[in-house]
Amino acid sequence: MTMTNPVSIMINGETHPLRLTLGALAEIEEALGGDMESLKSRLANPRIGDLLLILNALLRGGGVSLSLEALKAADVDLAAATVAIAEAFRALEAPGKPPAPPASSGAA
Repeated sequence: MTMTNPVSIMINGETHPLRLTLGALAEIEEALGGDMESLKSRLANPRIGDLLLILNALLRGGGVSLSLEALKAADVDLAAATVAIAEAFRALEAPGKPPAPPASSGAA
């Protein structure tokens, strides 16, 4: 079951789809531990490793077979990855609630 429309990200000069599927969500919960509420708290200030795990799960949800090691070595814009991950997670917002704005990267 797909929970969102696809979001795209550029990796090594190629565009790849990201999808938050139930499988991707379960993988993220398992990799980072805890339930959705504890994940929300942890992701308020994520580590780079957390972002890589999430990005990898979302890539697999989008049908892209890329190992975590290959992703670590890939050319990926961190700011673009953060925005794409936030867009993929918008499906978890409460129905009828306006989506939260993406977190600021601090860059102007």
